[in-house]
Amino acid sequence: MSDTIEKVKCLIIGSGPAGYTAAIYAARANMKPVLYQGTQPGGQLTTTNEVENFPGYPEGITGPAMMMELQAQAERFETDVRDGWITKVDFSGDVHKVWVNEDKEIHADTVIISTGASAKYLGLESEQKYLKLGGGVSACAVCDGFFYRNHEVVIVGAGDSACEEAHYLSKLCKKVTMLVRRDEFRASKIMAARVKNTENIEILFNTETDEVLGDGQVVTGVRVKNNKTNETQDVDATGFFVAIGHKPNTDIFKGFIDMDETGYIKNVPGRALTNLEGVFVCGDAADHVYRQAVTAAGTGCMAALDAERYLAAKDSTFEVSTSNYN
Repeated sequence: MSDTIEKVKCLIIGSGPAGYTAAIYAARANMKPVLYQGTQPGGQLTTTNEVENFPGYPEGITGPAMMMELQAQAERFETDVRDGWITKVDFSGDVHKVWVNEDKEIHADTVIISTGASAKYLGLESEQKYLKLGGGVSACAVCDGFFYRNHEVVIVGAGDSACEEAHYLSKLCKKVTMLVRRDEFRASKIMAARVKNTENIEILFNTETDEVLGDGQVVTGVRVKNNKTNETQDVDATGFFVAIGHKPNTDIFKGFIDMDETGYIKNVPGRALTNLEGVFVCGDAADHVYRQAVTAAGTGCMAALDAERYLAAKDSTFEVSTSNYN
């Protein structure tokens, strides 16, 4: 083994609520976790202006502030939080090998994957502008729909998730305009029927987003285009929701870890275990259903506890900490 190789007991790949919660539990269990923050330190919540549905914040908190507090809590228990991202892994042998920024090599007794998933966006300049401003563009109706009570909103998408989010928004908003690119839904018949039968949801088929309109600070409407007639119209809206799917950030693990057809890592139901001993998963890298900060944090706890038990079973000198069960 080269002198340049670093050995660690617990390596956490990715930050966000899952990664930092795993770090808190792992650190309290004396696993001396090393956490690499990845390309988006703090994860998707750093793009969220207001978080009002995470327990413990009665007045709400901004996403970036929440991530800073979680990081500080992890560091309080001596988690080694580092900049950088994992560019390659080799889980083919007994030793879990990873490379940081393509050069530094680390061998880890346990690996906790918390790389999350990235929302897919349309890529329009106006969409990205108001997304970065926090001025009315969102990829999570459950997270942000509350802020648009009694407003008019637009949602883009045609699958089950889009229908589910449109129906959710219809309970809060005055009107929901749904943009479907083709002349039919991709969603199941039951989900499509649900939105079609909801009075305050208007569905525009064969329709695409031309531009997100705004006043420079917040969204004021959406210019849409019929892809059959090329006609455009402006739709009044204060919120623009994109529900065209998520991509799990798991590409570097392909070939080593079992995944579903879309790239989400498969785990043992009710556990954080993957098909590889000593490799665990938490957060949105494995969750394509809930995708909430609080559920991600819960699975981060599970991953750390599973890793702790794995180490205890391998090494009789490593004791399971009782502090994590109080």
